[in-house]
Amino acid sequence: MNAEPHEPTGGWFEGTAHVFPVRVYYEDTDFSGFVYHASYLRFMERGRSEFLRLAGAGHAGMLESSEPLVWVVRRMDIGFMKPARMEQVLSIRTGVLDLAGARMRLDQVVMRGDEALVTAKVEVCIVTLDGRPRRVPDSTRKKLEFFLTNR
Repeated sequence: MNAEPHEPTGGWFEGTAHVFPVRVYYEDTDFSGFVYHASYLRFMERGRSEFLRLAGAGHAGMLESSEPLVWVVRRMDIGFMKPARMEQVLSIRTGVLDLAGARMRLDQVVMRGDEALVTAKVEVCIVTLDGRPRRVPDSTRKKLEFFLTNR
């Protein structure tokens, strides 16, 4: 038996979209057995984090730069269309809509197979550790521009 831990999946890219798989656990549901609405926010956060990490613009690297920077959510517009249940397999699709100044706008969809369950337009910004906005660093911008859906 191999006791070595395996690297969890960070998802994959389909064209310019990042896809991150999630299984619904009991802790993600409410008393009705449906996924609790705030759990979708956690699923989308994981999808965004893995997108950034695989795109070369992850949180750890930005914190380790000469001026530590972080991505923060500034705005989210969410539509809940259909519920998911325990043990279902979902995928979080993340795409970049635009990148300007200190912000990036993303399109995220929680899918069950080919069915969209939750959609979100998410605006994230780069700030210093004391909360001051900063332009997206050129090196980070260059990595992320590849993923713009309308380039």
